[in-house]
Amino acid sequence: MMDKRLLALVPEALRHVVATVVWQWVGLLGNLALVWVIARALASLVLGQTIPAFALTLLAVGIVARVVATRFAAHESFAASQDVKRTLRRRIYEKLLRLGPDYAERVPTAEVVQLSVEGCEQLETYFGQYLPQLFYAALAPVTLFFAVAPVCLPAAIVLLVCVPLIPATIVAVQKVAKRILGSYWDQYAELGDSFLENLQGLTTLKIYQADEARHRAMNREAERFRVVTMKVLTMQLNSIIVMDIVALGGAVAGIAVALVFAASGTVDLFGALFIVLVSADFFLPMRQLGSYFHVAMNGIAASDKIFRLLELPEPSPRPLHTERGDHFAMSRVTFGYEEGRPVLRNVSLDVPSVGLTAIVGESGSGKSTIAALLSGRYDGYAGSVFLGGKQVRDIDRAALARYVTVVGLGSRLFAGTVRENLLMAAPEATDDELIEALEFARIADFLREQDGLDTRLEQNGENLSGGQRQRLALARAICANSPVYIFDEATSNIDMESEEDVMAAVRELARYKAVVVISHRLANTVGARRIYVLDGGRVAGSGTHEELLGSCEAYRRLWTTQSELESFAGKTGAADPSPALPDSADESEVVDDD
Repeated sequence: MMDKRLLALVPEALRHVVATVVWQWVGLLGNLALVWVIARALASLVLGQTIPAFALTLLAVGIVARVVATRFAAHESFAASQDVKRTLRRRIYEKLLRLGPDYAERVPTAEVVQLSVEGCEQLETYFGQYLPQLFYAALAPVTLFFAVAPVCLPAAIVLLVCVPLIPATIVAVQKVAKRILGSYWDQYAELGDSFLENLQGLTTLKIYQADEARHRAMNREAERFRVVTMKVLTMQLNSIIVMDIVALGGAVAGIAVALVFAASGTVDLFGALFIVLVSADFFLPMRQLGSYFHVAMNGIAASDKIFRLLELPEPSPRPLHTERGDHFAMSRVTFGYEEGRPVLRNVSLDVPSVGLTAIVGESGSGKSTIAALLSGRYDGYAGSVFLGGKQVRDIDRAALARYVTVVGLGSRLFAGTVRENLLMAAPEATDDELIEALEFARIADFLREQDGLDTRLEQNGENLSGGQRQRLALARAICANSPVYIFDEATSNIDMESEEDVMAAVRELARYKAVVVISHRLANTVGARRIYVLDGGRVAGSGTHEELLGSCEAYRRLWTTQSELESFAGKTGAADPSPALPDSADESEVVDDD
């Protein structure tokens, strides 16, 4: 069982596969030397003869050959598996980059994770163990045949003829195995996707009291996965039993022929002992291949899904480029994450090339979806999203990523130093430029009390407060020096002092950049040049704060409610009173009933 697509995908691993087979064959020769010495010694002892002088030398050579061959075969097998994992994971990563940020519309993120982790691990076994064993299992019986034939040709023929019965057994179960393993991977991917989706949307499920229903649905999916897993194990155990019977039966048949000829005097005692000791070696490689076969089948099933991912159609080349000073505009845009459930409905807005533009509204109204469309994350919308008169969906993704920087609620920091995190946005930046960005984000003084740019960060900045993490994310965004910045709930769930620092930096940035602030807290958007109010996925009004208070009922209602709550919180000393939920809630779950 060989997949030409896999061999073509990782050709560099083949040389390690060949080297593994060569070393396994050297080990087989060493084992033959050991068996010859043992059989000769036993025969000599029984017959009262002298053990040949060169037997000790041959014994030493056989032991050294076995040890060296085992060591180097394991090394080459490991090298092959490492090449495969490295190559496949790089191919998957590069494919996702080419597909763009909306890849999740074509393949679930959970499936990508499973293929990158366990799928590649399964193919590691395919290349590191199964393929070398496949070639060795074909080479070993032929080598042993030429070693046994001079001693007893009929026994050698019987042993060689029985060997193909094992691959015949493998072929017999291959069709059933492929179907079962295909179902196994489908159920596995479905369960993983469901688990990740439920985990990410757990807050939303709790809010809408839908967690119990999803719990029952996951139990049903887990039960289906359990059933198909037990089918896989049953199939594997049954086929192993059959292969053991075939292997043992073939070895017994060869030994029986040898003993018959020994009884007739055609084969001497040494020959009979040699055949008895070596007969199992005819079948062990093929038997081992049968054990790897099931893992290989699992790898092939995983590879089918990997190739399905790698063969997904990619967006056509986008040669268009942006110019600094271009501005965004959305015209009559309708978009939904699921067909028939629009999140945005006929939305039009304009983002000038300099100044602060705000988008406000209740949670689930579509604010974060607008950020995703402006940054090119999704392109399956109706209507137009323009940047400098060009459709965003037609602009080179790399150019768009340099043009637009998004700072969200969940901006991620990576384990390493502050310098390493900042350099992700500007690899050529000097230390002075990095410090200037930290000053701008009002976090330089804190870091000077630590180790400055060499301050170590834990994964996702867990050793920092929420406000410090967000200010550091802002500093990294400043390093990118892009013409457009989108702050999507960038001040949610942080302390009031950090919120004021972040917003002061945002307002300063808006003096010479295009800045879009998406916030559920209206106090952060009062000074915006233009505020767009979303209500049920539609633009309910637009204008300055004063204009909206007089003309937009939805804005006036939000402002009044928040002002009353903030006034109450000021009296009681409560924390941030904003009643709206953060926009991390999945807007795809919003359904407008009108």
